[in-house]
Amino acid sequence: MLQPYASPLERAWYYSLRGLVGLILLYLMLPILAIVPLSFNADSFLLYPMSGFSLRWYEEIFTSAAWRQSMANSLIVSPFATLLATVIGTVASIGLVRADFPGKALLTAVLISPMVVPVVIVGVAMYIFFAPLGLTGSYTGLVIAHAVLGVPFVVTTVTATLQGFDFNLVRAASSLGANPVTTFFRVTLPQVAPGVISGALFAFATSFDEVVVTLFLASPEQATLPRQMFSGIRENISPAIAAVATILILLSTLMLLTLEGLRRRNERMRGARPA
Repeated sequence: MLQPYASPLERAWYYSLRGLVGLILLYLMLPILAIVPLSFNADSFLLYPMSGFSLRWYEEIFTSAAWRQSMANSLIVSPFATLLATVIGTVASIGLVRADFPGKALLTAVLISPMVVPVVIVGVAMYIFFAPLGLTGSYTGLVIAHAVLGVPFVVTTVTATLQGFDFNLVRAASSLGANPVTTFFRVTLPQVAPGVISGALFAFATSFDEVVVTLFLASPEQATLPRQMFSGIRENISPAIAAVATILILLSTLMLLTLEGLRRRNERMRGARPA
């Protein structure tokens, strides 16, 4: 924050730095924002200048059987994968923070490895592992695979939230006769809810946007929305892809706003907590 007694040089540096950051953000966002007007193009090609305004491509993605099926597949796989990743990641985070045991660092590395290992390697490994089990070409296999990709985000966010958690509250609840399940839902979960929700949103976004692992594991009937977009780009670049991309941009923006609201709520809770 600029101080009222700042010198002219400090003021110039303050505004120049913010102007530079604004230009960098604009440079990063322009390629994404350029897609949005093309989704309303009356032509059948992704090009500027646009000849007219039309909603035909939004109508196509909601009336075309292929787009509707891919959207339904994404809405089937992503919520279940998010739920599974959130449960596993939250329980794992609490265990890692509270317990101290041999191999803890190794287990933590294994849990977050899908975040750092190249996704192509993850896709090949999952195909090799799932194929003998008959999980390729099934919704079960897709849900498990997407959940594995989402667990690291839940572990990271929940673990960060637990760093400021007072476990004396858990001990107090136990001393008053509460069993572990009641203690978790009545004491622990309300305190770490911002981290859990943030991790769940990241897991949902990861699953909803995943295409590489889906290419390895899903059958044509289980093509998700990103896979359908990938196929459309390879076969015929249509403004319908820009319409889907615009919807995904709006969805991502809503998630970011939700995460920011959760972050501010968590800061207020920590600020209100007595020392």
